[in-house]
Amino acid sequence: MIAACLLLSGVAQAQSLPVLSLSVLQFGTAHWELDHLRHRGLDRAHGYRLDLRPVANLPASRLAVTSGTVDGAVADLLWAQSRYAAGSPFLYVPFSSRIGDIVVAKESGIETIADLRGRRIGVAGGPDSKGWILLNRVASRQGLALKDSVELQFGAPPLLSQALKRGQVDAIVTYWHFAARLKGQGEWRSAFAMEELLSELGLDTNLPVLGYVFPEGWAQSHQDLIDRFAGSLRQAKQELAEEPGHWQRIRALMRNPAPGEFEALREGFVAGTPAPLTAQRISDLQRLLELTGADPDHLMPAALFYREAP
Repeated sequence: MIAACLLLSGVAQAQSLPVLSLSVLQFGTAHWELDHLRHRGLDRAHGYRLDLRPVANLPASRLAVTSGTVDGAVADLLWAQSRYAAGSPFLYVPFSSRIGDIVVAKESGIETIADLRGRRIGVAGGPDSKGWILLNRVASRQGLALKDSVELQFGAPPLLSQALKRGQVDAIVTYWHFAARLKGQGEWRSAFAMEELLSELGLDTNLPVLGYVFPEGWAQSHQDLIDRFAGSLRQAKQELAEEPGHWQRIRALMRNPAPGEFEALREGFVAGTPAPLTAQRISDLQRLLELTGADPDHLMPAALFYREAP
């Protein structure tokens, strides 16, 4: 009877906790840390219950959060800015600082931006790709009109990876996890670090370009729940960084990569842990928005960038 009472008490307590629902890509990188968070009970330890709603693609995730079907989702900085400009602001909670990567064959002679001149370049995400925009900005500062001096091809990341392998392009500007899989195979490398582009533009190199987004009105009325989520997220990231053994359990969510790819993905994810936001980093994020085409007179204000209490 005592055991039964304790079980019922635990169930009742779990049911009484506030619930935070998040839309997440089934095999997306955010699912890795959120699955770990929930498996370890870090949500309940921080006084709430995390409800994950996996979806198959990014449009479905965005629809879920804009329609109010879920409380939040993962989005990049440019999407959050576009919603603000459209009159639908979202609170932005930092997730990852990984912008992407520029990948070439291991024996390639491409080492600098200037080396891209006359090459065949594949770009994931289309002409609005953050990596491609930043690459052009820095190239322009170096006196190179990059888009006019390369043979350009836009495409989906998996297709571009295959094009690189087949020698149909000389370099690809792609998402970091696709790059990590390539580099983990041993025949591919980064041409140069994407963080170098931020540095050349005078920006902090550890800016959260991906975040968890919540409609501003909802976030304002659920500030305590957001704080609880942020605290559990910080603990999850710390555990995944300090205890590599945790990664074996979530390997299936990573599509069971080969050993070299697995290590590259794990190390890349951990390296993307963003530093705490400061006034300067928020200013740099706003500057980054300007550099990627946002109206400088209508940028996301500092209040929409979540900062944990000291």
